[in-house]
Amino acid sequence: MVALPSQSGADLTVAAGGRQDVRSLGPNPNHWYVVARSAEVTDQPLGATFWGEAIVLYRDTEGHIQALEDRCPHRQVKLSEGEVTDGELECIYHGWRFDAAGQCSHVPYLADHQKLPSCQLKTYPVQDLNGFVWLFPGDRDQLERENIQPMGLPEWEHINYIASFTVIDVESHYSFLIENLMDMYHGRLHDDLQAWANPVLDTLEATDQRVDVLYNAQSYYRIDKIWSVSQLFIPALRQLHPEELRVSYVYPHWVSTLGQDFKICCLFCPISPTHTRAYLIHFTSLKRFHRLHKLPMAFRRFVKNRLFNAAQGLLAGLVKQDVLMLEQEQVAYLKNPDYKGPELNRALINVQKLIRQQAQQD
Repeated sequence: MVALPSQSGADLTVAAGGRQDVRSLGPNPNHWYVVARSAEVTDQPLGATFWGEAIVLYRDTEGHIQALEDRCPHRQVKLSEGEVTDGELECIYHGWRFDAAGQCSHVPYLADHQKLPSCQLKTYPVQDLNGFVWLFPGDRDQLERENIQPMGLPEWEHINYIASFTVIDVESHYSFLIENLMDMYHGRLHDDLQAWANPVLDTLEATDQRVDVLYNAQSYYRIDKIWSVSQLFIPALRQLHPEELRVSYVYPHWVSTLGQDFKICCLFCPISPTHTRAYLIHFTSLKRFHRLHKLPMAFRRFVKNRLFNAAQGLLAGLVKQDVLMLEQEQVAYLKNPDYKGPELNRALINVQKLIRQQAQQD
């Protein structure tokens, strides 16, 4: 294999046949990526990174989230180290300020005969949607022409769903993480933390935008009575029963449903060729609780808020086990990128194909 420079500055490993190695391909920037939780972004700067691009987020005086490149053009230091003054970013080094359009608006020691610098910071389209900050790092013309929309998480605010989340921060290429999520055959790794068992692939559909897989499986949970939520905390109450398990790579994110009771999503933000950050969100449905639906909305809202993040410990346990495997995969790849183990999982073969297709669309 040989290494070629990419537009992002990372090396792309190219096989002898001329095809780029999936472990070095960058993400297609012409999609919406999640760079933070909405609650994390305040009126003080917050740094984030998408595939080597340093980004600063903050809320302006009207509470709207703004996203700019995290670089003061004066001395190239990070604006996220500074503060927000009157709704504008102020550099901690010399106090230069920049407005939401990325233009310099104030230099504290500017002389009467001097003009403000004409430097222009890159800005990013951003949406504060369903509890998360969605950022579009790609071509603005394509965004408007094709009206590209974020995947969204309507269940986050829906009264009938209880949400839990955890952060995945793993030193590996994003392809390793999405393959792990699409792989339903590694349940033995998770022991009592696993929600399903005995998956058998039923159907698989793939396009250049997504991979959808249906498994006939068994679920340990049945959320049909109010007390049954306790199954999330007490393993002895769980009993296997047949359920459909659906998993989808809706590029660049992942969605899974287990019967009617659970939905799990993973929202990606590739940091670099060897670093991936993502949010894993778990939703428990309350749709089967018919009596609950007759209760006052204020009480239902109380139940939703009171149970928020109830499954966080379970998710964190799963992530810890998976991260160990993913980082071992990354280390092994870097040691010997020529080695390609035999892959028998049709879902993962199609995931790799989709990653290559999306890289070509960039």
